[in-house]
Amino acid sequence: MIENRRQDRVSALIQRELSEVIQHVVKDPRVAFCTVTHVEVSADLKYVNVKVSVIGDSEQKEASLIGLKSATGFIRREISRRLALRYSPELRFSLDDSVDHIMKIDGLLKEIETEEDVQENSVQDI
Repeated sequence: MIENRRQDRVSALIQRELSEVIQHVVKDPRVAFCTVTHVEVSADLKYVNVKVSVIGDSEQKEASLIGLKSATGFIRREISRRLALRYSPELRFSLDDSVDHIMKIDGLLKEIETEEDVQENSVQDI
């Protein structure tokens, strides 16, 4: 139980620092539109799975992921320097496509709403 709270606190700290480093310190233009959406730390605090959301098309997303992976060593050193952790955790970046799913669902709901409005207007005209 205590270990889970520690993991949660470390995850929150790492997420905050990662966001800061990616947005303001990393100079690679490929990572300019990245947002850290979720951080999951392993039980031993040696590995961090980082989910990022990227604004843009699939090419931009892949380029951003490549940019993040190439800057992993630099980012890892920055996180290690900013946080007093026993180990500098290994960062594993992956794309978070939940935002895309939310946008798709929102578009479908709006489409259904528009169709219902059209049907109501056609019924009122009769």
